[in-house]
Amino acid sequence: MKKSLVLAFLLVAGCLKIVQAQATKEYRVLTVGVPFLLVPGDARAAGMGDMGIATAPDTYAQQWNAAKYIFNPQDQGIGLSYVPYLRKLTNDINVGQLNYFRRLNERSAFAASIRYFNLGEVSSRQSATETGLILRPNQFAVDGSYSLKLSETFAMGITARYIRSDLKIQTSIEDAAAINSFAVDISGYLESRLLHFQNFEGQWRAGFNISNIGPKLKYSSSNEESFLPTNLGIGAGFDFILNKDNTLGVYTEFNKLLVPTPSDSNADGVINREDDYYNKNALEGIFSSFTDSPGGLQEELKEITWAVGVEYFFKNNFSLRTGYRHESPEKGFRQYLTLGTGFTYSIARIQLSYLFSTAHTQVNPLEGGLRFSLAFDLSKIR
Repeated sequence: MKKSLVLAFLLVAGCLKIVQAQATKEYRVLTVGVPFLLVPGDARAAGMGDMGIATAPDTYAQQWNAAKYIFNPQDQGIGLSYVPYLRKLTNDINVGQLNYFRRLNERSAFAASIRYFNLGEVSSRQSATETGLILRPNQFAVDGSYSLKLSETFAMGITARYIRSDLKIQTSIEDAAAINSFAVDISGYLESRLLHFQNFEGQWRAGFNISNIGPKLKYSSSNEESFLPTNLGIGAGFDFILNKDNTLGVYTEFNKLLVPTPSDSNADGVINREDDYYNKNALEGIFSSFTDSPGGLQEELKEITWAVGVEYFFKNNFSLRTGYRHESPEKGFRQYLTLGTGFTYSIARIQLSYLFSTAHTQVNPLEGGLRFSLAFDLSKIR
Protein backbone atom coordinates (compact mmCIF):
# COMPACT_ATOMS: atom_id res chain seq x y z
CA MET A 1 0.00 0.00 0.00
CA LYS A 2 2.81 2.35 0.89
CA LYS A 3 4.52 1.67 -2.43
CA SER A 4 1.27 2.56 -4.22
CA LEU A 5 1.02 5.76 -2.23
CA VAL A 6 4.58 6.77 -3.04
CA LEU A 7 4.03 6.04 -6.73
CA ALA A 8 0.82 8.06 -6.84
CA PHE A 9 2.44 10.92 -4.98
CA LEU A 10 5.42 11.01 -7.33
CA LEU A 11 3.11 11.05 -10.34
CA VAL A 12 1.43 14.18 -9.04
CA ALA A 13 4.32 15.83 -7.16
CA GLY A 14 7.37 13.91 -8.52
CA CYS A 15 8.92 17.23 -8.28
CA LEU A 16 5.90 18.33 -10.36
CA LYS A 17 8.07 18.44 -13.43
CA ILE A 18 6.62 21.02 -15.74
CA VAL A 19 9.37 20.61 -18.28
CA GLN A 20 9.61 16.89 -17.80
CA ALA A 21 8.18 13.68 -19.12
CA GLN A 22 9.38 10.12 -19.31
CA ALA A 23 12.54 10.40 -21.44
CA THR A 24 12.81 7.94 -24.32
CA LYS A 25 15.17 7.57 -27.23
CA GLU A 26 12.87 9.68 -29.42
CA TYR A 27 11.81 12.17 -26.76
CA ARG A 28 14.76 13.34 -24.67
CA VAL A 29 12.96 15.69 -22.30
CA LEU A 30 15.17 17.77 -20.01
CA THR A 31 14.81 16.81 -16.37
CA VAL A 32 15.39 19.08 -13.37
CA GLY A 33 14.74 19.23 -9.63
CA VAL A 34 12.57 21.84 -7.85
CA PRO A 35 10.84 22.88 -11.11
CA PHE A 36 8.38 24.99 -9.12
CA LEU A 37 10.99 27.75 -9.55
CA LEU A 38 9.97 27.89 -13.21
CA VAL A 39 6.25 28.32 -12.54
CA PRO A 40 5.28 31.91 -13.49
CA GLY A 41 4.40 33.55 -10.20
CA ASP A 42 2.44 36.62 -11.30
CA ALA A 43 -0.67 37.10 -13.42
CA ARG A 44 0.73 39.90 -15.56
CA ALA A 45 3.59 37.82 -16.96
CA ALA A 46 1.26 34.82 -17.16
CA GLY A 47 -1.11 36.79 -19.36
CA MET A 48 1.64 37.34 -21.94
CA GLY A 49 2.69 33.75 -22.50
CA ASP A 50 4.64 33.53 -19.24
CA MET A 51 7.33 36.07 -19.97
CA GLY A 52 8.76 39.09 -18.20
CA ILE A 53 12.47 39.45 -18.98
CA ALA A 54 12.07 42.53 -21.20
CA THR A 55 8.58 43.79 -20.36
CA ALA A 56 8.03 47.10 -18.58
CA PRO A 57 9.22 46.97 -14.92
CA ASP A 58 6.73 46.07 -12.19
CA THR A 59 6.62 44.71 -8.64
CA TYR A 60 7.14 41.11 -9.80
CA ALA A 61 10.42 41.58 -11.68
CA GLN A 62 12.29 39.48 -9.11
CA GLN A 63 11.49 36.18 -10.84
CA TRP A 64 12.11 37.46 -14.36
CA ASN A 65 14.81 40.12 -14.27
CA ALA A 66 15.80 41.89 -11.06
CA ALA A 67 17.75 44.50 -13.03
CA LYS A 68 14.42 46.04 -14.07
CA TYR A 69 13.68 47.38 -10.58
CA ILE A 70 15.91 50.42 -10.94
CA PHE A 71 13.80 51.55 -13.93
CA ASN A 72 10.51 51.17 -12.06
CA PRO A 73 8.76 54.58 -11.84
CA GLN A 74 7.58 53.64 -8.32
CA ASP A 75 9.91 54.10 -5.38
CA GLN A 76 8.65 50.99 -3.59
CA GLY A 77 5.94 48.40 -3.88
CA ILE A 78 4.62 45.13 -2.51
CA GLY A 79 2.71 42.38 -4.27
CA LEU A 80 0.96 39.09 -3.58
CA SER A 81 0.20 36.40 -6.17
CA TYR A 82 -1.80 33.18 -6.21
CA VAL A 83 -1.36 30.46 -8.85
CA PRO A 84 -3.69 27.41 -8.78
CA TYR A 85 -2.02 24.19 -9.94
CA LEU A 86 -3.48 20.96 -11.37
CA ARG A 87 -7.01 22.30 -10.93
CA LYS A 88 -8.45 19.56 -13.14
CA LEU A 89 -7.26 16.97 -10.61
CA THR A 90 -7.38 18.63 -7.20
CA ASN A 91 -8.08 21.95 -5.48
CA ASP A 92 -5.36 22.05 -2.82
CA ILE A 93 -2.16 22.45 -4.88
CA ASN A 94 -1.05 26.03 -5.50
CA VAL A 95 1.86 28.45 -5.63
CA GLY A 96 1.86 31.61 -3.53
CA GLN A 97 4.34 34.45 -3.91
CA LEU A 98 5.08 37.64 -1.95
CA ASN A 99 7.30 40.38 -3.43
CA TYR A 100 8.71 43.65 -2.09
CA PHE A 101 11.06 46.15 -3.72
CA ARG A 102 12.49 49.56 -2.94
CA ARG A 103 14.59 51.94 -4.97
CA LEU A 104 17.35 53.22 -2.73
CA ASN A 105 18.27 56.10 -5.03
CA GLU A 106 18.46 56.90 -8.74
CA ARG A 107 21.09 54.21 -9.33
CA SER A 108 20.29 51.26 -7.07
CA ALA A 109 17.42 49.16 -5.75
CA PHE A 110 16.87 46.04 -3.69
CA ALA A 111 14.05 43.51 -3.59
CA ALA A 112 13.01 40.39 -1.72
CA SER A 113 10.48 37.66 -2.34
CA ILE A 114 9.24 34.38 -0.97
CA ARG A 115 7.61 31.65 -3.04
CA TYR A 116 5.71 28.77 -1.44
CA PHE A 117 4.58 25.66 -3.33
CA ASN A 118 1.82 23.89 -1.40
CA LEU A 119 1.28 20.29 -2.52
CA GLY A 120 -1.82 19.70 -0.41
CA GLU A 121 -2.34 16.79 1.94
CA VAL A 122 -1.18 13.22 1.42
CA SER A 123 -2.36 10.33 3.59
CA SER A 124 0.31 7.70 4.28
CA ARG A 125 -0.99 4.33 5.50
CA GLN A 126 0.08 0.68 5.55
CA SER A 127 -3.42 -0.73 4.90
CA ALA A 128 -6.88 0.36 3.85
CA THR A 129 -8.18 0.15 7.43
CA GLU A 130 -5.36 2.18 8.99
CA THR A 131 -6.09 5.78 9.96
CA GLY A 132 -2.91 6.94 8.30
CA LEU A 133 -0.50 9.78 8.75
CA ILE A 134 -1.37 13.13 7.16
CA LEU A 135 1.62 14.63 5.37
CA ARG A 136 1.87 18.11 3.89
CA PRO A 137 4.72 18.14 1.34
CA ASN A 138 5.87 21.56 0.20
CA GLN A 139 8.67 23.53 -1.39
CA PHE A 140 9.66 27.14 -0.92
CA ALA A 141 12.32 29.65 -1.90
CA VAL A 142 13.40 32.92 -0.29
CA ASP A 143 15.54 35.37 -2.20
CA GLY A 144 16.96 38.87 -2.20
CA SER A 145 18.33 40.95 -5.06
CA TYR A 146 20.33 44.10 -5.70
CA SER A 147 20.27 46.03 -8.97
CA LEU A 148 22.63 48.78 -10.08
CA LYS A 149 22.24 51.28 -12.90
CA LEU A 150 25.46 51.25 -14.93
CA SER A 151 24.36 53.90 -17.42
CA GLU A 152 21.28 55.93 -18.25
CA THR A 153 19.84 53.03 -20.22
CA PHE A 154 21.36 49.84 -18.78
CA ALA A 155 21.35 48.09 -15.40
CA MET A 156 22.43 44.74 -13.99
CA GLY A 157 21.14 42.74 -11.06
CA ILE A 158 22.17 39.81 -8.90
CA THR A 159 19.86 37.60 -6.85
CA ALA A 160 20.70 35.13 -4.08
CA ARG A 161 18.18 32.38 -3.35
CA TYR A 162 17.65 29.82 -0.58
CA ILE A 163 15.67 26.73 -1.61
CA ARG A 164 14.00 24.11 0.58
CA SER A 165 12.23 21.04 -0.80
CA ASP A 166 10.26 18.82 1.58
CA LEU A 167 8.74 16.12 -0.64
CA LYS A 168 10.01 12.86 0.77
CA ILE A 169 7.60 10.49 2.52
CA GLN A 170 8.82 9.04 5.79
CA THR A 171 9.39 5.27 5.82
CA SER A 172 10.87 2.90 8.37
CA ILE A 173 14.07 2.51 6.37
CA GLU A 174 14.63 5.94 4.84
CA ASP A 175 15.05 9.39 6.29
CA ALA A 176 12.50 12.02 5.24
CA ALA A 177 14.72 15.04 5.79
CA ALA A 178 14.08 18.04 3.56
CA ILE A 179 16.58 19.15 0.92
CA ASN A 180 18.25 22.55 1.29
CA SER A 181 20.12 24.35 -1.46
CA PHE A 182 20.99 27.78 -2.80
CA ALA A 183 21.18 29.49 -6.18
CA VAL A 184 21.99 32.83 -7.79
CA ASP A 185 20.62 34.79 -10.76
CA ILE A 186 22.55 37.22 -12.96
CA SER A 187 20.47 39.61 -15.02
CA GLY A 188 20.69 42.68 -17.24
CA TYR A 189 18.12 45.12 -18.60
CA LEU A 190 18.24 47.80 -21.29
CA GLU A 191 15.61 50.53 -21.59
CA SER A 192 16.17 53.02 -24.40
CA ARG A 193 15.48 56.72 -24.23
CA LEU A 194 12.16 57.90 -25.59
CA LEU A 195 12.16 57.82 -29.38
CA HIS A 196 10.11 60.28 -31.45
CA PHE A 197 8.40 59.25 -34.67
CA GLN A 198 6.00 61.06 -36.97
CA ASN A 199 2.74 59.88 -35.38
CA PHE A 200 3.84 58.29 -32.11
CA GLU A 201 6.64 57.85 -29.63
CA GLY A 202 8.35 54.61 -28.71
CA GLN A 203 10.81 52.85 -26.46
CA TRP A 204 12.95 49.74 -26.90
CA ARG A 205 13.41 47.21 -24.11
CA ALA A 206 15.76 44.21 -23.92
CA GLY A 207 17.08 41.93 -21.20
CA PHE A 208 18.62 38.65 -20.15
CA ASN A 209 18.54 36.49 -17.05
CA ILE A 210 20.63 33.44 -16.14
CA SER A 211 18.63 32.04 -13.25
CA ASN A 212 19.02 29.31 -10.63
CA ILE A 213 22.77 28.79 -10.91
CA GLY A 214 23.65 26.40 -8.10
CA PRO A 215 24.75 22.91 -7.00
CA LYS A 216 22.97 19.68 -7.84
CA LEU A 217 20.29 18.26 -5.54
CA LYS A 218 20.40 14.85 -3.89
CA TYR A 219 16.91 13.50 -3.16
CA SER A 220 17.87 10.12 -1.74
CA SER A 221 20.73 8.15 -0.20
CA SER A 222 21.61 6.77 -3.63
CA ASN A 223 24.12 8.51 -5.88
CA GLU A 224 21.42 9.95 -8.13
CA GLU A 225 21.34 13.75 -8.22
CA SER A 226 19.19 16.32 -10.03
CA PHE A 227 20.18 19.61 -11.59
CA LEU A 228 18.61 22.86 -10.50
CA PRO A 229 16.44 24.42 -13.24
CA THR A 230 19.25 26.70 -14.43
CA ASN A 231 17.79 28.72 -17.28
CA LEU A 232 19.02 31.24 -19.84
CA GLY A 233 16.35 33.72 -20.88
CA ILE A 234 16.67 36.50 -23.47
CA GLY A 235 13.91 38.95 -24.33
CA ALA A 236 13.20 42.10 -26.32
CA GLY A 237 10.25 44.36 -26.98
CA PHE A 238 9.00 47.72 -28.15
CA ASP A 239 6.41 50.06 -26.64
CA PHE A 240 4.29 52.07 -29.08
CA ILE A 241 3.23 55.17 -27.16
CA LEU A 242 0.35 56.24 -29.39
CA ASN A 243 -0.67 59.20 -27.21
CA LYS A 244 -0.79 60.13 -23.52
CA ASP A 245 -3.61 57.64 -22.88
CA ASN A 246 -2.79 54.64 -25.10
CA THR A 247 0.31 52.43 -25.11
CA LEU A 248 0.80 49.15 -26.95
CA GLY A 249 3.74 46.88 -26.10
CA VAL A 250 4.97 43.99 -28.29
CA TYR A 251 7.43 41.49 -26.80
CA THR A 252 9.22 38.23 -27.51
CA GLU A 253 11.33 35.90 -25.38
CA PHE A 254 13.54 32.82 -25.77
CA ASN A 255 14.48 30.38 -22.99
CA LYS A 256 16.81 27.39 -22.74
CA LEU A 257 17.42 25.14 -19.75
CA LEU A 258 21.17 24.90 -19.09
CA VAL A 259 21.15 21.24 -18.08
CA PRO A 260 22.47 18.14 -19.90
CA THR A 261 20.37 16.30 -22.45
CA PRO A 262 19.71 12.63 -21.55
CA SER A 263 21.66 10.35 -23.87
CA ASP A 264 21.87 6.76 -25.08
CA SER A 265 25.65 6.49 -25.07
CA ASN A 266 25.83 2.70 -25.42
CA ALA A 267 23.12 2.55 -28.13
CA ASP A 268 20.99 -0.01 -26.29
CA GLY A 269 17.78 1.98 -26.69
CA VAL A 270 17.72 3.04 -23.04
CA ILE A 271 18.45 6.59 -21.91
CA ASN A 272 21.67 6.50 -19.93
CA ARG A 273 21.32 9.10 -17.19
CA GLU A 274 24.61 8.12 -15.59
CA ASP A 275 26.69 9.92 -18.21
CA ASP A 276 24.96 13.23 -17.54
CA TYR A 277 23.72 13.23 -13.99
CA TYR A 278 26.29 11.25 -12.03
CA ASN A 279 29.50 12.44 -13.63
CA LYS A 280 28.86 16.12 -14.44
CA ASN A 281 28.74 18.85 -11.85
CA ALA A 282 26.47 21.88 -12.16
CA LEU A 283 29.03 24.06 -13.94
CA GLU A 284 29.90 21.33 -16.45
CA GLY A 285 26.20 20.82 -17.05
CA ILE A 286 25.71 24.49 -17.91
CA PHE A 287 28.49 24.65 -20.53
CA SER A 288 27.83 21.22 -22.03
CA SER A 289 24.10 21.97 -22.41
CA PHE A 290 24.76 23.90 -25.63
CA THR A 291 26.44 21.01 -27.48
CA ASP A 292 25.47 17.70 -25.85
CA SER A 293 22.25 16.81 -27.67
CA PRO A 294 22.60 13.45 -29.50
CA GLY A 295 20.62 14.96 -32.37
CA GLY A 296 23.14 17.77 -32.85
CA LEU A 297 22.21 21.37 -33.59
CA GLN A 298 18.73 20.45 -34.76
CA GLU A 299 17.91 18.94 -31.37
CA GLU A 300 19.60 21.78 -29.48
CA LEU A 301 17.29 24.25 -31.21
CA LYS A 302 14.28 22.17 -30.15
CA GLU A 303 15.32 22.74 -26.52
CA ILE A 304 14.65 26.48 -26.93
CA THR A 305 11.15 27.61 -26.01
CA TRP A 306 9.86 30.86 -27.44
CA ALA A 307 7.01 33.20 -26.62
CA VAL A 308 5.35 36.29 -28.07
CA GLY A 309 3.06 38.69 -26.26
CA VAL A 310 1.10 41.91 -26.63
CA GLU A 311 0.04 44.32 -23.88
CA TYR A 312 -2.27 47.33 -24.11
CA PHE A 313 -2.55 50.08 -21.47
CA PHE A 314 -5.23 52.76 -21.28
CA LYS A 315 -4.29 55.70 -19.03
CA ASN A 316 -2.19 53.24 -17.03
CA ASN A 317 -5.43 52.27 -15.26
CA PHE A 318 -6.69 49.45 -17.45
CA SER A 319 -4.75 46.81 -19.37
CA LEU A 320 -5.37 43.90 -21.72
CA ARG A 321 -2.78 41.34 -22.76
CA THR A 322 -2.34 38.09 -24.58
CA GLY A 323 0.52 35.76 -25.44
CA TYR A 324 1.57 32.45 -26.87
CA ARG A 325 4.33 30.06 -25.75
CA HIS A 326 5.75 27.22 -27.83
CA GLU A 327 7.81 24.20 -26.82
CA SER A 328 8.82 21.34 -29.12
CA PRO A 329 6.65 18.20 -28.85
CA GLU A 330 9.88 16.26 -28.30
CA LYS A 331 10.92 18.41 -25.33
CA GLY A 332 7.77 18.67 -23.24
CA PHE A 333 5.07 19.90 -25.66
CA ARG A 334 3.97 22.94 -23.65
CA GLN A 335 2.08 24.99 -26.21
CA TYR A 336 -0.57 27.38 -25.01
CA LEU A 337 -2.36 30.69 -25.43
CA THR A 338 -2.85 33.08 -22.51
CA LEU A 339 -5.19 36.01 -21.84
CA GLY A 340 -4.99 38.60 -19.10
CA THR A 341 -6.32 41.88 -17.82
CA GLY A 342 -5.50 44.40 -15.12
CA PHE A 343 -7.16 47.25 -13.21
CA THR A 344 -5.74 50.04 -11.08
CA TYR A 345 -7.63 51.66 -8.23
CA SER A 346 -5.86 54.20 -6.07
CA ILE A 347 -2.62 52.51 -4.91
CA ALA A 348 -3.76 48.97 -5.80
CA ARG A 349 -3.31 47.10 -9.08
CA ILE A 350 -5.18 43.84 -9.72
CA GLN A 351 -4.05 41.41 -12.43
CA LEU A 352 -5.86 38.30 -13.72
CA SER A 353 -4.87 35.71 -16.34
CA TYR A 354 -6.01 32.41 -17.80
CA LEU A 355 -4.29 29.73 -19.89
CA PHE A 356 -5.67 27.71 -22.83
CA SER A 357 -3.58 24.72 -23.90
CA THR A 358 -3.20 24.33 -27.68
CA ALA A 359 -1.40 20.98 -27.33
CA HIS A 360 -4.50 18.83 -26.96
CA THR A 361 -2.56 15.62 -26.37
CA GLN A 362 -0.68 17.09 -23.40
CA VAL A 363 -2.26 18.20 -20.11
CA ASN A 364 -0.98 21.56 -18.89
CA PRO A 365 -0.88 21.71 -15.06
CA LEU A 366 -1.76 25.43 -15.10
CA GLU A 367 -4.91 25.05 -17.19
CA GLY A 368 -8.25 25.30 -15.45
CA GLY A 369 -7.30 27.91 -12.85
CA LEU A 370 -7.51 31.70 -12.78
CA ARG A 371 -4.20 33.27 -11.74
CA PHE A 372 -4.40 36.35 -9.54
CA SER A 373 -1.97 39.11 -8.48
CA LEU A 374 -2.45 42.14 -6.26
CA ALA A 375 0.20 44.88 -6.00
CA PHE A 376 0.36 48.13 -4.01
CA ASP A 377 2.30 51.26 -4.92
CA LEU A 378 3.68 52.19 -1.49
CA SER A 379 5.31 55.35 -2.82
CA LYS A 380 1.82 56.94 -3.01
CA ILE A 381 1.30 56.54 0.73
CA ARG A 382 2.14 59.73 2.54
